[in-house]
Amino acid sequence: MSAVDSLLAAARSGLDRVTPGRARELQEAGALLVDVRPLANRAAEGEIPGAVIVERIHLEWRLAPDSEWRLPAVTPDTTVIVLCNEGYSSSLAAADLQRLGLRNATDLDGGFRAWAAAGLPVQAGGSPAVP
Repeated sequence: MSAVDSLLAAARSGLDRVTPGRARELQEAGALLVDVRPLANRAAEGEIPGAVIVERIHLEWRLAPDSEWRLPAVTPDTTVIVLCNEGYSSSLAAADLQRLGLRNATDLDGGFRAWAAAGLPVQAGGSPAVP
């Protein structure tokens, strides 16, 4: 197993990853979906309505419960579902968020592409990220 595969397996061992259908249910119940995909992917493939766009480089600062730059609604109890294209980098990101105190952070198994393949709502992409 490569080092990156080991890192990914370790990250996922602490996550309760969610399917697209479960992510939709959690979003409707108030969970925060966070899209960390680059603008080019969002513009080409679309976005999940209601998802917050946070560039991966800013993720920890926008979501750490004790960060002065966090999104206003984020608390240690907020359910956060991170998504990327296919569910790899989102696993690493969600594990980072757990280490920062977001105990209910996880990721979307299969990423945006699994969401779209499941026939769940998608809107035109290209929205700006949260600054």
